Amino acid sequence: MKKIILTTESGADLPVELAVKHNVQVVPMHVIMEGKDHLDGSLPVTDIYDYYERTKKIPSTTSTNSHEYLEFFTKIKNDFPDCVIIHIGYTSKASSSFQNAIIATEELDDIFLIDALNVTGGLTAIVMYAVTLLENEPSIEHAQLVEKIKSKVPKSRLAFVPGSLEFLRAGGRVSNLAYLGGALLKIKPRIELIDGNLVSTKKYRGKMDVVSEKLMRDYLDQYDIDRGQLYLLYSIGLDEMIKQGMNEIAIETGFKNVKWIQAGSMISTHAGPGGFGIAGLEV
Repeated sequence: MKKIILTTESGADLPVELAVKHNVQVVPMHVIMEGKDHLDGSLPVTDIYDYYERTKKIPSTTSTNSHEYLEFFTKIKNDFPDCVIIHIGYTSKASSSFQNAIIATEELDDIFLIDALNVTGGLTAIVMYAVTLLENEPSIEHAQLVEKIKSKVPKSRLAFVPGSLEFLRAGGRVSNLAYLGGALLKIKPRIELIDGNLVSTKKYRGKMDVVSEKLMRDYLDQYDIDRGQLYLLYSIGLDEMIKQGMNEIAIETGFKNVKWIQAGSMISTHAGPGGFGIAGLEV
């Protein structure tokens, strides 16, 4: 039986300790700042925030290119001859990365690509579902594993609110007029992945502690999330008291395991500091 290797992208924000523990291989995306190309994961997130404070600009981000994918998959094949690779990728609706993976694997065998139609914690939730399936049933056929993973893609739910609208404005995702109105009224958009696209589905008003609780309770009312695992997301700058409060809500609503995930450089470039999010799989 061929060994199955799971892979994903840095935009999943999969914590390093989980990637190492479960042998999930992660290919980096890119953050371009001050003319220098940084691999996602090699650039401290605080450097991005410092850069914005100095320049009022945000770095640009780019996908993993096809050549990098080819090198990435080839190395795995060399390290694990005759293995099967199942790659769970960043949404194709927001990046060219998945298409680049397709191009890279045109002449390679035993590589299966799954478009997770999700990012950050929503992508991690699918990756960790695959990890659990494989560890619970190590003899599972790769075709069966691929189908089970694909069946969970539409059940992964991610919602988040940015700490402020500044980074969204700097990146051209909200207009100056919308930014000024939102800042004046202390409005924060709820952003979700809908069919792989980032969509603002609701607006909250108030300080981040109030908004975070509203988001979490609305999310848990809307979606029947598997109580076995919940992923809570934060970008550097989120108040520790808010994190503690979200933990308490998770416990009171019956979640057995809660894992906090820090937004990496790729996600933080667009979302900015002090954001909060939640992800899980519907039953």
